[in-house]
Amino acid sequence: MKKKDSDIKILKKKMTDAERIKIESNYLRGTIAEDLKNNITNGFSGDNFSLIRFHGMYQQDDRDLRLERNQQKLEPRYAMMLRCRLPGGIIQAKKWLKIDFFASNYTLYKTIRLTNRQTFQFHGILKKHLKNVHKMLHDINLDSLGTANDVNRNVLCTSNPMESIIHYESYIWAKKISEHLLPKTKAYAEIWLDNKKIDIKNSDEEPILGKSYLPRKFKTTVVIPPYNDVDLYANDMNFISIVENNHVIGFNILVGGGLSIEHGNKMTWPFPAVELGYISVKDTLSVAEAIVTTQRDWGNRCNRKQAKTRYTINNFGLSVFKKEIEKRANINFQSIRPYHFLSRGDRFGWIKGIDNYWSLTIFIKNGRICDNEDQLLKTGLLKIASIHDGNFRLTSNQNIIISEIEYKNKDKIEKIAIKYGLMKNFSNIRKNSMACVSFPTCPLAMAEAERMISNFIVKIENIMKQYQVDDQSIIIRISGCPNGCGRSLLAEIGLIGKSIGKYNLYLGGNKIGNRIAKMYKENINENQILIYLENFIKIWSCHRKKNEDFGDFIIRYGIIQEVINPINDFWGE
Repeated sequence: MKKKDSDIKILKKKMTDAERIKIESNYLRGTIAEDLKNNITNGFSGDNFSLIRFHGMYQQDDRDLRLERNQQKLEPRYAMMLRCRLPGGIIQAKKWLKIDFFASNYTLYKTIRLTNRQTFQFHGILKKHLKNVHKMLHDINLDSLGTANDVNRNVLCTSNPMESIIHYESYIWAKKISEHLLPKTKAYAEIWLDNKKIDIKNSDEEPILGKSYLPRKFKTTVVIPPYNDVDLYANDMNFISIVENNHVIGFNILVGGGLSIEHGNKMTWPFPAVELGYISVKDTLSVAEAIVTTQRDWGNRCNRKQAKTRYTINNFGLSVFKKEIEKRANINFQSIRPYHFLSRGDRFGWIKGIDNYWSLTIFIKNGRICDNEDQLLKTGLLKIASIHDGNFRLTSNQNIIISEIEYKNKDKIEKIAIKYGLMKNFSNIRKNSMACVSFPTCPLAMAEAERMISNFIVKIENIMKQYQVDDQSIIIRISGCPNGCGRSLLAEIGLIGKSIGKYNLYLGGNKIGNRIAKMYKENINENQILIYLENFIKIWSCHRKKNEDFGDFIIRYGIIQEVINPINDFWGE
């Protein structure tokens, strides 16, 4: 039904300031180009602080130095984080040489960060170097457009080097979906690549995203069962590959997943993605567009905390949402095809694919590629990239796969990997751990995550050894705030930062990642957390059933109540 003009005026009055920024931005241009010429500050002013996110960057400052610089009457140590757009996480090894060079020479931290969005980030780019990084990415046919803010983010795809035909077809669809849903504005090329500006007024169009783009961030995956390594249940739109005769013939569609909450706000809740139906591959892009445009038109633009797809589905009802997708895409969903998941972790070490190529999966602690006394990860990967003719595949678990290795080159790459410590043995606990970046660069961080998790895992490893379950695995994730980046609410043990040194402890997720964890204790410190976990691990070691995972045991034994319907159960007693 068409809204009356009076209704539209009322809605405009209620819209958040983020909506004003987008509408007035002239298709994401704002005054970013002018801000780049301002040498007085290393930061961006006004609306540009938000608009640069659409171009793949966040303005951050070093929070370790914030107080000191304030006392010295200096502005915060502003620098940018840039996230590359890399659908499916695949990058040619030769391109890695330029990625490494930029990190080493033009960032404050000299490191590369792999994210669970299956791409890499640079942290600590000064404003004067921003054009350099965008031009460098452009030279190797990459960009950072649409990797942040209210658009479809980097599209994930299962990292499956074994079944090359299935993976290739799924990966191609991930790329097609990414390209189809990208912002069409010319602002990115004008500002960062110095393309000539179009003088004709209103020359830009956004047929899918609209002039005010989406109400909130939007995340998409392409998944190949039985590996849920992309954590599909945490994403807005998901395509599960259905295979016949070794080819992808269609997709099961799941929608409405998301994990971000606000501490104490019961109007926010996490939710696992739910099934819509099955489609043929020929309908993939039309269905993707229909889902995105429905969320564009129906999503909440008055309250950003209620703006994600899961809230839209809750407000209108799944059946109404489904009918609207069918109408816009001119299709009828078929019944969901059978599928199942076994795990969501990466498979480490050497794996031989059906195409006779080899791949080597390397564990990257916390996704941080750097050199330290234990490992020379950065140097080792650089050495491999300089001789490898295949690809690097970044995984959604923050690890890296050296793929498409011919047998004749296998020993050569292995020698490099061993020399620089890339093939060290780690416990199952550590290999299934994850943390967001948090301090010192994330402005939303409430507690440590990346800098805390390594020592925390050592303590858990010792407990596991004490109770003779050190060969087992528990999925542990730590997030510095409740925004969901560390995906802690899909962990068997999840910590979410509440304040400096304090966390909320969540329990009861499962191995395949389709069950939301529930809060067990609020606002407790690390020592308190370890006391609880030691007791639970002790009980688990004595009373678990054969092959019973920790998260399943925690629920069966009555330590935590299972979250069946998060809208009702997540905040309940």
